[in-house]
Amino acid sequence: MDFLTDAALSAHCQRLAHPSPSTVGLAAVLVVGLVCSYLPQHIKIIQHRTSEGLSPWWVLLGGLSSSMALGNILTLPASRADMSCCNEVSGGACAAALLGIVQIGCQWACFMFIVLLFLIFFPSATDFDLSASTASHHHSTPPPRRRDAIIVASTTVLALLTIGIVSLALVAAWPSHTQAWANLLGIIAGILSAIQYLPQIWYTYHLRDIASLSVTTMLIQVPGSFLFAFSLYQRVGWEGWSTWLVYCVSGVLQGALLGIAISYYIANKNAANKLEGDGDSIRPVDDVDGGADADERTALLRNGHSVKGRPIAGTHRSNASQRQLGKLYAATPPEHDSDRSA
Repeated sequence: MDFLTDAALSAHCQRLAHPSPSTVGLAAVLVVGLVCSYLPQHIKIIQHRTSEGLSPWWVLLGGLSSSMALGNILTLPASRADMSCCNEVSGGACAAALLGIVQIGCQWACFMFIVLLFLIFFPSATDFDLSASTASHHHSTPPPRRRDAIIVASTTVLALLTIGIVSLALVAAWPSHTQAWANLLGIIAGILSAIQYLPQIWYTYHLRDIASLSVTTMLIQVPGSFLFAFSLYQRVGWEGWSTWLVYCVSGVLQGALLGIAISYYIANKNAANKLEGDGDSIRPVDDVDGGADADERTALLRNGHSVKGRPIAGTHRSNASQRQLGKLYAATPPEHDSDRSA
């Protein structure tokens, strides 16, 4: 069924006039939870003032996937039928019917804000070298390149324009083809979502640090992805499989990334506890997202490696100053005693 006739539309609207309280409640909770789940990631990038630790390809694929998912839900005939029913049902029923669209719209907006923060706080090569010099190991990932930021920005904007123009043209001139277009967008979004976390998993594994990646966000989003998919399934059914399958695949891969991030967190915490037990002044890491103090402490504890033998710069300079002062005194001839000279 490519589009709905007037009679079918009226019957469809009658079903939407009495929404299920449980379905509406779940969708509303998911919208609030979705926005809240992205806040730790946004805050962490802003506080650290760097997007180091975020793979450029993860950011790019995530932006493309969320944009195509938004185009998918907006061009689905079932979604357009729901929007058309707002002229026939009450405001509350209309809001309940559009919660599925609001969910994906919020997800798109939140991830696009990550793309924006990634570009604003894109790390320079100097910042990367400084981070590597303070760590107990050398990064095995290449330093950030400004070219990556340009590719992410230009490709994302081009994709948004293409999806928007084609979708508007089909809805206005060829509405019978919107189901096929929506399925195509959903399939591409699913493929991009399936590979989206692969570069981030590789990047985090070789970086041996989560850096600006928020563990709190992933802890919320991994189970939320499956609830999100179930909520969408309740609205679009098996016919809209291309809409909710994206979030099932995303949840599985994000769970793998979460496992790697937690393993690094545990390793860092164990190393910090060991140093504290040896009388070192470094305190254990107690914040999985790492505030400003945690950054200074964990700079020497990345990947769980101890740097106990590494001299502290201030102490090293102090010892050198004492040696220079000793040489100066040794080279100075002793003064003659005034009594003896007399």
